[in-house]
Amino acid sequence: MTPRISISLPIDSRRVAHDFYLNALGLRLVGEPDEDGMPEPLQFALGAETRLVLIPAGGFEWVIGANRLALDGRSECLLTLEVASEDEVHRVFRNCVEAGATAINEPRQEDWGYVAMIADPDGHMWMIAANLE
Repeated sequence: MTPRISISLPIDSRRVAHDFYLNALGLRLVGEPDEDGMPEPLQFALGAETRLVLIPAGGFEWVIGANRLALDGRSECLLTLEVASEDEVHRVFRNCVEAGATAINEPRQEDWGYVAMIADPDGHMWMIAANLE
């Protein structure tokens, strides 16, 4: 059996997270809708064997233990979305900001590729990148 990997992140609002990841990043929802019309748990396919699971902060802390969440304003991981071109970096960056993300770094050339940085509505850091070396 190929192992399945789940990346879980704490969120404040299921609806805000649902709308952001569905509309801004175009990720595919996984699971049957619950009473609120969204899968429970709220999860998106990142590939055949990888899921992004978004858990309300109270439930997340219940799983990992009290006082283990990152402090407000601090990130413990960087997620990267690799896209096909510099134009695609600009398009995804704009979509994310219009959907409620905070722009961290505008699209630009770096030594390792053409990248932009955003924080999703819950503060999770994303790099949008093309031409990674």
